[in-house]
Amino acid sequence: MVVLASRSPQRRAILEQLGVRFTTAIPDVEEVTSGEPGDLVADNALRKARAVEGDCVLGVDTAVVLDGVAYGKPGDRTEAGEWLRRLSGRRHEVWSGIALRSGARERVATAMTRVHFRPLEPSEIRWYVATNEWRERAGGYAIQGRGSALVERVEGDFWNVVGLPVRELVRLAPELVIGRSELD
Repeated sequence: MVVLASRSPQRRAILEQLGVRFTTAIPDVEEVTSGEPGDLVADNALRKARAVEGDCVLGVDTAVVLDGVAYGKPGDRTEAGEWLRRLSGRRHEVWSGIALRSGARERVATAMTRVHFRPLEPSEIRWYVATNEWRERAGGYAIQGRGSALVERVEGDFWNVVGLPVRELVRLAPELVIGRSELD
């Protein structure tokens, strides 16, 4: 059984959909907030995986990147609205890092998905911010919820934007999803 080092309900839901047996623990780590996107999310995922006890621990981190700037979770309504204005009518990248720690062995992978926002009217931004769905979301939106109304198209792994890159998880650790007996 894997320990998910995350408080994210989206990550829990994805693992449940995949049939992965897991428990959760909230890591107490200070996240890196600057650097190259792939390095940033990989480092944070590894920090989370190392911060939690367990025989097999999965750490995940996600950032929205626009014009080379990584956006984590907005601190308040004003910041969420400003970030959505910046994303409006533009393409951005969603980067995730996943780290799996089994004893002394550590496996790390990253994924990047491009998301195109449609041009947003100020009233649409106010509407979305009022939903409070932006809270605890990288980039200030949730593509699997009302935030889907903001998106024009997605290039790559949709689940990465939700919060866990399934394709990379299966590549990194097929035994978690498929199971050990099915691999033998």
